[in-house]
Amino acid sequence: MALIKKSVTGMKDILPEEMFIRDYLINIIKKTYGSFGFTSIETPAVEHIENLLSKQGGDNEKLIFKILKRGEKLKLENIQDENDLVDAGLRYDLTLPLARYYSNNQANLPSPFKALQIGNVYRADRPQKGRFRQFTQCDIDILGEASNLAEIELILATTKALGEIAKGKHFTVRINDRRILMAMALFAGYNEDNINDVFIILDKMDKIGSDGVKKELTELDGVEKCVKYLSLFNGLSDNAKAVLSLKDKLAGFIEDGVLDSLCEIIDTVLEVKTNDFSLVFDPTLVRGMGYYTGTIFEVSMEGFSGSVAGGGRYDKMIGKFTGNDTPACGFSIGFERIIAILLDEGFKIPDESRKIAFLYEKNIDGDILKDILKEAASLREAGNIVLVSKMNKNKKFQKEGLEKQGYVEFKEFYREALK
Repeated sequence: MALIKKSVTGMKDILPEEMFIRDYLINIIKKTYGSFGFTSIETPAVEHIENLLSKQGGDNEKLIFKILKRGEKLKLENIQDENDLVDAGLRYDLTLPLARYYSNNQANLPSPFKALQIGNVYRADRPQKGRFRQFTQCDIDILGEASNLAEIELILATTKALGEIAKGKHFTVRINDRRILMAMALFAGYNEDNINDVFIILDKMDKIGSDGVKKELTELDGVEKCVKYLSLFNGLSDNAKAVLSLKDKLAGFIEDGVLDSLCEIIDTVLEVKTNDFSLVFDPTLVRGMGYYTGTIFEVSMEGFSGSVAGGGRYDKMIGKFTGNDTPACGFSIGFERIIAILLDEGFKIPDESRKIAFLYEKNIDGDILKDILKEAASLREAGNIVLVSKMNKNKKFQKEGLEKQGYVEFKEFYREALK
């Protein structure tokens, strides 16, 4: 039986020209995040199935690649249900593994801990452009910091990184708080049994518009609650003052300080930012992950319809491992979406070291080869990238392939004379 050359659906082989760009962008991200004091860590791609199915990952828990038990643990004669077959799975994001990592290693980590994690995650999703079943996420998280400093630094660092890897693009950060979402729904009369359904409908605002949201909310729990709920959004601006304007209406439905806190985050970020981006209050922002407990944010970029980054505060997750809640907040860049945009636009690595290809003829004299390698070594010492390779029969095709990889200069060596 012939082996299959094509990659598994939803996962892709990455050719050298794209890999050069990916490595370049990851280096920028690491350097930028490092300048804010974030420290690189790594967690396994495989997690305990109990952790992955802890009802914190929202719809992603339906998309887990589950791993069969191995060896003696897999006893097919005793199978009653799926749990008897599975004991692990591939991680669907980097946040849950980080919470386990921190819980297991807290004694050896500083407090607060600023983590940087870049790695592949896996979701059994329907593939489409910019969306894969295996994809790279770039996460920064601050653990052990309860104050607004966590949100402020995460927004500043993420927008700085995005600005460096997609120069000239304008970004908009939308921000909200899950506690504000909850208070607005309670104000309208919705009970906790169907509040998640309210959020699911509200999250469709960008797709179905206000009329579509109104129709679905009315079908969910009547017109009266719908009208009262949507009245909170009417005329609401997208700045910090809009946050404070909700104080009187939401009194008794929201804990003290939440609105002031969000206002402070917005004001501080706008005052101290060093690169160009917009930060707006969006009361319709929901985010689907079940572990968010407070501030949430998403980033959109001109020229792309979806979000390119997102995150929020998840103060209850670590406590599920340790029994003691720990303040935690994170931001994740959708690396594959950024890559897709840049590749579509023909992105070229700027200010790259000069890439030179030395091509030598087959059966060249050994002494000439030594001279070639010495010259290549000298050019590398001067900061150049030098490839030494045997010359193919189809030299034109060979050069075209190298040009795609960024080689701009070629030097050819022959058996009889240097040309």
